[in-house]
Amino acid sequence: MITGKKVLLGNTKRKKPVTSKNEEIQNRTSKGSTSKHEPAKVDHARIEKAVREILIAVGEDPDREGLLETPARVARMYAEIFSGLHKDPRIHLKRVFTENYDEIVLVRDIEFHSMCEHHLLPFTGKAHVGYLPNGKVVGLSKLARVVDEVARRPQVQERMTETIANMVEQELGARGVVVLIESSHSCMTMRGIRKAGASCTTSAMRGIFRENLSSRAEILGLILNQNR
Repeated sequence: MITGKKVLLGNTKRKKPVTSKNEEIQNRTSKGSTSKHEPAKVDHARIEKAVREILIAVGEDPDREGLLETPARVARMYAEIFSGLHKDPRIHLKRVFTENYDEIVLVRDIEFHSMCEHHLLPFTGKAHVGYLPNGKVVGLSKLARVVDEVARRPQVQERMTETIANMVEQELGARGVVVLIESSHSCMTMRGIRKAGASCTTSAMRGIFRENLSSRAEILGLILNQNR
């Protein structure tokens, strides 16, 4: 059983990468950039034209005063909230430090905002990312940066959870990784079933946290019981 309860960060040996759908899209779109990590150009004019057509389609007048700048605003917003499509979050996990620490490292309550790919409505919440180092640690803020950049894509929560866990496991070579995400989905609260207050929890376990029940219980206890 793992007994450590510190909040640091860890890493070590690398495993063969497993590419998700979002990562494949990210790799394709990144080819249009001038450098590996520079965001690809977003076609603002095309977005503006599409938004104008949507306004007309729903019965609005895109030429009235309040809507004149809306297409341009939406284009700028999409460029921001989908910026993760053109970035490689793994870069934040490359800078690691040798540390003789082999207990749990956990960063809780990482706030994020993402977009459901089914209705293009936001889902927001908190991510908890923990790992068991294997001789290496990474800066705490880097885990939050990974969550933030992965979140800035159209996706489903399940894929987001898996993507973050895979990146941490592969880049840090950790003995165990856990990612747990809790969020509220606008596509469920403001349309359709309209159940305000409903939330969704997803988790991804790797290594010892998947294989050892007592280790899993310990990390989940730290995530779910602290400050509750």
